[in-house]
Amino acid sequence: MTSTTTTPRSATGSVALRGVTKVYGQGENAVLALDGVSLDVAPGEFVCLVGASGCGKSTLLNLVAGLDRSSGGQIDLGDGVNPGLMFQEPALFPWLTVEANVEVPLKLRGLPRAERREKVAELLRTVHLAEFGRKRPHQLSGGMRQRVALARTLALDTPVLLMDEPFGALDAMTRDILHDELERIWSERRLTVLFVTHNVREAARLADRIILLSSRPGRIIYSTRVDVPRPRRIDSPEIANIAAEVTDRLRTEVGRHGQ
Repeated sequence: MTSTTTTPRSATGSVALRGVTKVYGQGENAVLALDGVSLDVAPGEFVCLVGASGCGKSTLLNLVAGLDRSSGGQIDLGDGVNPGLMFQEPALFPWLTVEANVEVPLKLRGLPRAERREKVAELLRTVHLAEFGRKRPHQLSGGMRQRVALARTLALDTPVLLMDEPFGALDAMTRDILHDELERIWSERRLTVLFVTHNVREAARLADRIILLSSRPGRIIYSTRVDVPRPRRIDSPEIANIAAEVTDRLRTEVGRHGQ
């Protein structure tokens, strides 16, 4: 098998995939998870990946993050960027305070203590948790824990943010609030975001562009731009119409695969 090669591009924050393939297992037991996926994400673009369960969305994110190696193809990140990755579960260290959790990547980057403290304070202000630095994860709500996880990811100081259903376990109101927060941070920091979700309306609410993957093996079968001015409301008619169009295509794909 040919492993993914990763080479720097000139544009900071760009992501480019060329014919990316992923096979699990060998011989008769081999499973083709991704088949020749090619995608360009421009610096500062917010792209959402949607598709049926098992279509390879999370696999694709893991390949871009460098957590797994592809069976073929190429992944290029601008200027050799190491992207940040957020999961559905915040995965905070329960024995550490909020401040200490956010500080972990800064320690790994070798920042001096005074600079770390200043940076942690700035990041907690960014996610509106400045008053909760001394709390521990069990003292926070689910939405607040995800804010801490976001602050910790931002501490990596990377222009590329990968998000694997980060709001999937939250209630609708909390999710809606975090949509606003994520959009604000994305805009202020000019981040490039690749966001996986099962929620088509969430994708329409957040994305500049929605990418639909086929059922296994995962291939890009549809792409649409979301030309709705920001700020957006998830319950607006414009968002509902885009979500309905993508949902119809997703339903067709799931039905085709089921046959």
